[in-house]
Amino acid sequence: MLKNTKKLNLNFKILGFFIIPVILVSNPFFNNTQDVKAGLEFQWDQDSGYRRLKWFQKENKKKFRNTIYFFLRPSDRRTDLLKISLAIPKTFKSSLKRDKISFCKVRIGGFENRTKCLEDIPADIEINTDESGLRSLDIYPYSPIPLNKESYAIVLKVFNPKKSGLYQFHSYGQPKGKSFSSYLGSWTIVID
Repeated sequence: MLKNTKKLNLNFKILGFFIIPVILVSNPFFNNTQDVKAGLEFQWDQDSGYRRLKWFQKENKKKFRNTIYFFLRPSDRRTDLLKISLAIPKTFKSSLKRDKISFCKVRIGGFENRTKCLEDIPADIEINTDESGLRSLDIYPYSPIPLNKESYAIVLKVFNPKKSGLYQFHSYGQPKGKSFSSYLGSWTIVID
């Protein structure tokens, strides 16, 4: 009887030795790991004067209706701005309509609050397309955007492109008293 008990305990140890690793290894395959947010942004060339700007999007799935907020925080602006240009990547194949683009004073969401436009800023918006297919938005606010502690956002209501990937948008601003635009920073959004 004692011999059978020892043999049975040994069999359970051997069985446990094989079963437990199988359960641990197969567990990630049963969980949906697609919804994991990394919170890490990879850039190829960090030394090139690239400035990462903050952004928020409501939906990141391809071909879904999306609202994208491109933020211009107080730390992103050096002076009052007369004009803001948004360079849209060529691979971001989504139709842009003037009535679905806005510029507003924004409250940036976080742990307790949602991202929300507080006040629409009246502005003229132009959608430009050149011969090579590059698109850009030019936003001319009726009064210059002041250098204060308020955050502003360019809001696009679009359908996400059919292809997933990283899309890098660049922004340029024309300071008050200057005739040229300078680089403000870039947003890299992700479409899954």
